[in-house]
Amino acid sequence: MKEKFCFYIILLAFFASSCKYANPKYIKEGVIDYDVKPVDESNPMAGLAPGKMTVKFKDNMLAAEMSTMGVFTTTFIFNPAKKNLTQLVKVFDVKQACIDDEKAIEQDNKAYQLDFEETDEKKEIAGYKCKKVLATMADDPSNKFDVWYTEELNITNPNANTPYDKIKGMLMQYRLKKFGLELEFTAKGVEKEKISNDEFELPAYYKVISKKEMDEFFKSIQ
Repeated sequence: MKEKFCFYIILLAFFASSCKYANPKYIKEGVIDYDVKPVDESNPMAGLAPGKMTVKFKDNMLAAEMSTMGVFTTTFIFNPAKKNLTQLVKVFDVKQACIDDEKAIEQDNKAYQLDFEETDEKKEIAGYKCKKVLATMADDPSNKFDVWYTEELNITNPNANTPYDKIKGMLMQYRLKKFGLELEFTAKGVEKEKISNDEFELPAYYKVISKKEMDEFFKSIQ
């Protein structure tokens, strides 16, 4: 009887796994479009906040691009094999980049440290079933917000080396703070699309600067 019960459990797990991989939405290469808005509209940097973000993904690599009025463009590239985060900034003729190593990434994450509480709430975002997590700022327990993620995309550990590294699914609604500006991102569409490997490489015509220089650059435009 015990052996028969174990067999049924294995059989159910097999069918659940098969259904997941047969799901046409379970893709490992494509584009996610997000609506973006500043959490605090009165922030001095709010005027520079982008209205949208495009995330390209392939083989667990991610490239997120945001643009303000087509003039100010910033891109974040994460390649898990290299274990670093590359930020590209383009403003008119200025094209510069900085590469954060694991130590620098860890320091940034500590400045936006989050605690998570799983919930039973679910909803659909951009056509994907999502689960809700309640996030709390570690240094301000009164600051709470909802985070939604999906497990229906074929991306392994998409939040590695971010404040959301404990969440294994793709974030579909969340917040993040960079250079003093906190933004909220909400996915509005996902498309299966062929992505070139060049999207995850640093272009040769970008000038590489230090993290300190990049921080000073953003302070200068506030």
